[in-house]
Amino acid sequence: MAQQIRIDEITPGYWRAAISNPPINLVDLDTIEELSNIVGRLEADPTIKVIVFASEDPDFFLAHYDVLVDKARTAAMPKGPTGMHPWLDVLARLARAPVVSIASLRGRARGAGSEFALACDLRFASAEKAILGQFEVGVGAVPGANPMARLGGLAGRGRALEIVLGADDFTGDLAERYGYVNRALPDDELDDFVDRFARRIAGFEKYAIAQTKGLVDQVTLPDDALFPPALDQFFISTARPETRARMARLLDRGLQMRSEIEFELGRHVADPAH
Repeated sequence: MAQQIRIDEITPGYWRAAISNPPINLVDLDTIEELSNIVGRLEADPTIKVIVFASEDPDFFLAHYDVLVDKARTAAMPKGPTGMHPWLDVLARLARAPVVSIASLRGRARGAGSEFALACDLRFASAEKAILGQFEVGVGAVPGANPMARLGGLAGRGRALEIVLGADDFTGDLAERYGYVNRALPDDELDDFVDRFARRIAGFEKYAIAQTKGLVDQVTLPDDALFPPALDQFFISTARPETRARMARLLDRGLQMRSEIEFELGRHVADPAH
């Protein structure tokens, strides 16, 4: 199995996770396993204070879940330490880890890619090159990791509904206006900004970072009980013949390849021809 996520220890307290899963950084079973291992290290290492997740593909951060993976295999994955499905487990544990997690968003983060970014503590995006979205409703599915629970707190009810029910793409600058990301920066400034911010955090005491983050978590993180019902609905909805037909038409037209469908997915899920 080829490694999808490379960890670079920039300093003892600052790690960078470089994502590379060609052709478009799909989330698959191996991605989930690697992320679970990384989160385990974040939970156990007493020195790590901040981790930055970034893609080595400028067009795709994490495209979405691999729709060709057997849903039965996905559903049968052993539960994680939280007692939830491993995808939900990874996101919940990452959000609560005593480490600051930053998504440095360049390229597309849709579906599971968006869900991962939302589970990170902070999201900084390229104003020109970041695209975020939850396209699932556009193909007749329910978003599986309940991004609605996180978006509701970040963007408010109306904008959360616009994001998930509209199933459209959000550019980095619009995502900033909605609260989907913390800040959108000019693309040529993103990397330096995130690096400076991460180094700043890494220069502080871990005790203060972890305790302060934990107190914010108490009043901002959704209860874990909200997540399993959404995943149940995801599996039910993706088994529907209507959803399978919509997905098959998109696959025939280039979904999961470096294609115009993937580059403009928000537009194509609303195209009657799909």
